[in-house]
Amino acid sequence: MEKDTLLDLLKTHLTEIIPELEGKSILVDEPLRDLGANSVDRGELITLTLEQLELDIARVELVGAQTLDELADVLLEKME
Repeated sequence: MEKDTLLDLLKTHLTEIIPELEGKSILVDEPLRDLGANSVDRGELITLTLEQLELDIARVELVGAQTLDELADVLLEKME
């Protein structure tokens, strides 16, 4: 999977979780907390993404990712 495709998927899920982001520019290097995502939102984002990608990755391996870009990098690394 291409990184841009994964980032688009993450943005889509984030917008579903935080409807206030609809129509706004989401910067992939902006911290998720600055986008309005709390820990529950982040967990939901990870869960939705892992389910759609049919990946079985321990959530603890994704905790360090603070931005969509970092999260995409970790997911791509785990998919290899």
